[in-house]
Amino acid sequence: MTDAATEAVLLAGGARAILLQIADPAVGEGVARHSDFASDPMRRLRNTLAYIYVVVYGTADDRARVTAMVDAAHRDVRGPGSGGGRYDAADPGLQLWVAATLYDTAITVLESVFGPLPEDDAESLYREYAVLGTALQMPAELWPDDRAAFRRYWNSQLARLRVTDDTRRVARELLRSRTIPWWLRAGMPLARLVTAGLLTPSLRVAFELPWSAGRERRYALVMRVTAALYPRLPLRIRHW
Repeated sequence: MTDAATEAVLLAGGARAILLQIADPAVGEGVARHSDFASDPMRRLRNTLAYIYVVVYGTADDRARVTAMVDAAHRDVRGPGSGGGRYDAADPGLQLWVAATLYDTAITVLESVFGPLPEDDAESLYREYAVLGTALQMPAELWPDDRAAFRRYWNSQLARLRVTDDTRRVARELLRSRTIPWWLRAGMPLARLVTAGLLTPSLRVAFELPWSAGRERRYALVMRVTAALYPRLPLRIRHW
């Protein structure tokens, strides 16, 4: 597999990555207080994709411009948290978590569709996603040294996630948005099913996402059909 980070099927994990991000208490508080992305998810999607593609595939000048834009957008996202701490979008630890959710979602979706990636492809993907955090203020040494170290970091972070009423509200607005085009709204039941299926059972419960044996069967069917059909599509469609 080449250019794994440009596979269109990764869009299926977009809401999963966002829910994981806002399940971090500090990220969730910053989003709830300062962001309106749930009311305009298409803008959030365009901005996120632009950042990923420019940082991974752009020139040095391209990366400098897009990271300056992100820095400016994050500059005022800081303040006292409701739990007595603080939230700050420029916090390197939070930037690491955001980049980690993008990587973990990418590898989860890709391996659901293509099966386990060849070692070279898996390593290349891991290194590509490392730059998403280091392109901002996150020191390069914060990114786990290898995929085994990443898994240890990931598991430790999952244990400290906490979903609040505010983050549940953001999740509902995101997954039931009425501001997106009608043709995307028609696909939202499928998006909600896939998002719930890609999350851990505990996070499904925390976000109050409906789940049942029937939904699990439908999710498994969707993933089987996608795994059977998607890899056979021409690359120009998969990367469009």
